Amino acid sequence: MFSLDNKRILVIGGTGSMGRAFVHRILNGELGTPKKIIVFSRDEAKQYEMRMAYLHKLVATEEVIYRNFMNILEFRIGDVRNYADICSAIKDVDIIVNAAAMKQVPTCEYFPLQAVLTNCIGASNIVHAIHENSYPVDTVIAISTDKACKPINVMGMTKSIQERIFIAANILIPKTRFICVRYGNVLASRGSVIPLFHEQIRNKGPVTITVPEMTRFLLSLNDAVDTVFAALRDARPGETFVPNAPSATALNIAKALINSREIEIKIIGIRPGEKMHEIIVSEEEINHCVKRGDYYVIRPMLPELRDPGDSEPNALTKEFSSADRVLDLEGTVVLLKKHRLMIEDVDLRQEKELLR
Repeated sequence: MFSLDNKRILVIGGTGSMGRAFVHRILNGELGTPKKIIVFSRDEAKQYEMRMAYLHKLVATEEVIYRNFMNILEFRIGDVRNYADICSAIKDVDIIVNAAAMKQVPTCEYFPLQAVLTNCIGASNIVHAIHENSYPVDTVIAISTDKACKPINVMGMTKSIQERIFIAANILIPKTRFICVRYGNVLASRGSVIPLFHEQIRNKGPVTITVPEMTRFLLSLNDAVDTVFAALRDARPGETFVPNAPSATALNIAKALINSREIEIKIIGIRPGEKMHEIIVSEEEINHCVKRGDYYVIRPMLPELRDPGDSEPNALTKEFSSADRVLDLEGTVVLLKKHRLMIEDVDLRQEKELLR
């Protein structure tokens, strides 16, 4: 039984939406009680906000902020692009979650080198640090994206290379387990379309969509964390865990959030580097994709990482696309209501936060 009891966990990019949700769930003790959780990122302001949200649950004062290294939740300023920063952060940890990323598709198209530095060189720094210094890290898990599958944009290309860097690291460093998770759009995460739609609706519109028929996989932050937990528990070296997530059209997401309001929907056209439909398991990968519980698992292509005696049957007969099982408008509404993302629910939550 996998447990985080007495483990030291490093979350690189830990102030992002997924990193925060992961840390929150870990602090709740779902997988045991860790010895230390280190949030590593380069954004001082986001670290401050996250730190204070945690400390205010313990004591209503900033006084304990200066005991950073004495708390179970520790914050470190640093950059995944900087090898020295990475070495300093990982030298005593058991588990690394790499959630650091440049993930905005248009931004990566305009600044491709920046995407390479964070998504590729950052991954290489982690592997290089463990290998060169013989750090006793048990597991490294990389957070990837459906855009890494048959990529057409810089973000997806760099994430695809990141996956390969970590998978190949299992051969170089057999004492450390390197694994990945790959999933689609996370509902209401920072920079995603739903917060944009919420803001446009509050401002009376128009709500802007790229192409009405465009589809995207959708899952909640908790679903994303569940996928990470499942991989930590069950993934073998070099494997990539993929959730069996639903998808919806851009038009139905907009219509569901607008509901009965009289707000215009404006079509603005596809953005640089975007696909009409995302693929999360390619037709090449289906030949080594199996089903484990609620997840698809892409087994590594490298023969050194394959078990010749493994007889798990292939789980798919065609590529897994966001165009395959698209929710209708009613289903999209149900999904958004389930995760309390209708604008009325969000406004209510904000009001409660102001009153706390």
